[in-house]
Amino acid sequence: MSATPTWKIKLLYDSECPLCMREVNFLKKRDNDRGLVAFVDIADENYSPDENGGIHYEAAMGRIHAVLPDGSTIKNVEVFRRIYEVLGMGWVYAITRIPIFGWMADKLYEIWADWRLVLTGRPNLRAIVAERQKRLDCTVEGRCRVEQ
Repeated sequence: MSATPTWKIKLLYDSECPLCMREVNFLKKRDNDRGLVAFVDIADENYSPDENGGIHYEAAMGRIHAVLPDGSTIKNVEVFRRIYEVLGMGWVYAITRIPIFGWMADKLYEIWADWRLVLTGRPNLRAIVAERQKRLDCTVEGRCRVEQ
């Protein structure tokens, strides 16, 4: 069995989402190379669900996820709450611990997550997943031709 990781939380993020990248860049600055947060780009073609709590690409694209050092996973607003706590800014999401505010935050996040791709000018999730699979199949099988 491997040693316990040095990071406190592993964030799975989409580097092809401009708004997501603003948040990730902010969090990286706040981490300040301390290694408290491990940042994993799900858009990377080498992304591996096995190394990231079993979270498959499509699930990770649909909702934000994070992996904890014990291998368990969390998603949605809980991810933000935990990351901000780890980085010493827990007060930002503290109100979401109150049940009614937590419920409202979760509902607002669900709306954002459902509309994230459209709002950032990208194709729908089905098209993105299909295009990614096509690229991966091409790489693995080596059968694809470059169009001229």
